Amino acid sequence: MAITASSLPAAQEFPHRSLNTAIAAAQVAHENRGRDIVLLDLREMTAVFDFFLLVTGSSTRQLHAIADEIEHSLKDRFNDKLIGMEGYAAGTWILQDYGDIVVHLFDDKARDYYALEQLWTGCKRIDWQPTEAPHIAKID
Repeated sequence: MAITASSLPAAQEFPHRSLNTAIAAAQVAHENRGRDIVLLDLREMTAVFDFFLLVTGSSTRQLHAIADEIEHSLKDRFNDKLIGMEGYAAGTWILQDYGDIVVHLFDDKARDYYALEQLWTGCKRIDWQPTEAPHIAKID
């Protein structure tokens, strides 16, 4: 017997789970001062994953912070485990693979060079709205 996505309980119980998870990741990126946050819906274009989250950061340190916070948040809120991560050491393009969601964290130069929005021009963009302003660290 073949197993299909519609036969799995999670697909029936949580039809928008990947969307909710992707929006939560976008919110975490926003809270950590990520810029130019774009959420691409790729469900009609590929069966490999559902969403790409694209975020720009101003430094390697900031990209690391965003990546770390997304990983912790998705694990805590959705019990999503990071399947794989590339580019963390270099810190110019960090890719986080959560299976149905792929997070791309870029510095300005890498974002312009790879231009993923142009590569996936036929997909829909999710119009998500941040729920609060970015966090600013308090200095004691």
